[in-house]
Amino acid sequence: MIPTGLTSPVIARTAPADAARAVREPALICAVSQFLFEEAALLDEWRLDAWLSLFHPDAVYLVPTPEDLGGDPATTLHLVHDTVPTLAGRVERLKSKHAHAESPRSRTRRHIGNVRVWQRLDGLDVRSVFQVVRVRGGVVDRYAGVYEHTLVPRSGTEPDWLIMRRRAVLDHSIESAGGQLSVLL
Repeated sequence: MIPTGLTSPVIARTAPADAARAVREPALICAVSQFLFEEAALLDEWRLDAWLSLFHPDAVYLVPTPEDLGGDPATTLHLVHDTVPTLAGRVERLKSKHAHAESPRSRTRRHIGNVRVWQRLDGLDVRSVFQVVRVRGGVVDRYAGVYEHTLVPRSGTEPDWLIMRRRAVLDHSIESAGGQLSVLL
């Protein structure tokens, strides 16, 4: 909850639904944090197929424009609005020789912190802050923002969750980070 008089456009627009309750159990917060760290490692290590396997078949991956953070992806412009099939196509293109913006591929390092978790009847809402550092051709680009994950239980296998919704909310324009977004945030 943001005290009266203090506002944050990202937090104010991304607060979990009223049906969610904040998780206070350190073991669950730690397990969710480890899930996010592993997801980041898969992306940094370019293990894109393993990363894609973390998604529920009905999942959505969103990157809204920083100018319109509260918009519905069905009616407002997003930098990325992928379902699992379109995300799988994006992964295949990134792995191919035809992805000129990523051939040779960028080196990235993701830093994740301030992990907060809310329990819902059907899963977890997770908010964390991120910084992605991208190095390619001697140029360093930085992307910073907030990750919003909705995780649903996966039965009987590790990890314990699947990503139902993943939203990367940038704190700045793409132009301020080199003008292109060719990596998965």
